[in-house]
Amino acid sequence: MRQVRITTSDGVCPADVYAPRGEGPWPAVLMFMDGQGIRPAVRELAERLCDSGYFVLLPDLFYRSGPYEAVDPKTLMADPELRRQHRERFMAPATAEAVMSDTGLFLRFLGAQPGVQRGPVGVVGYCMGGRFALLAAGTYPDRVAAIASYHGGGLVSDAPSSPHRLAPRIRAEVYVAGASDDPNFTKGMKTTLVKALSAAEVRHCVETYPARHGWVLRDMPVHDPEEAEHHWRTLIPFLDEGLKAGRGNYIEAWGS
Repeated sequence: MRQVRITTSDGVCPADVYAPRGEGPWPAVLMFMDGQGIRPAVRELAERLCDSGYFVLLPDLFYRSGPYEAVDPKTLMADPELRRQHRERFMAPATAEAVMSDTGLFLRFLGAQPGVQRGPVGVVGYCMGGRFALLAAGTYPDRVAAIASYHGGGLVSDAPSSPHRLAPRIRAEVYVAGASDDPNFTKGMKTTLVKALSAAEVRHCVETYPARHGWVLRDMPVHDPEEAEHHWRTLIPFLDEGLKAGRGNYIEAWGS
């Protein structure tokens, strides 16, 4: 792993770059972190994805708030006042508009790397990042070939900027995994998302895992090791079909 700094309209965004061993070029994946910030548990996901043959860019979406030391998610989740402060300091400045502006620069960075396969990339996101992944597919339809969202929040809302409203612009294949115990992605939201993607003829699979919101990352209080491995069993084949083998039969095999 090496660290880089990407200049944006709002400052300088630190980012981790993970390049597989051996000779490329490698398919690229932009990874969006969850709402707890960059920390070892997130970097472990990027490393494992890299080990599966992907060139991964992991930007710190909280750079607008200045340097910080990540708080243990278990401590953060247990303290309402800490959560409020975290939302105000870190999450509030990372608006959809701001992150999508950054995303254009992240995609440009990936496209300029000599070890990266030419053509569209993949985007993977967790929690807050799962929403940004879906937004990226609709905002940069020519640059994104496959997106995967795990326990993403805010995928469907009444707001004009709700990600599901971008479905007509999406050309990527879409995989969304929600949790069975998650007020951020209810059955009604799932139904609305599936209808929007189907109406727009987007190749998609939207599943519900028997877990709680935030189950993938190992430092979260709701981490579920079995379902975290389930996430890898869906993510890698999905990306392999969309980025390594071309538009394959993964979506047809899993359905929606």
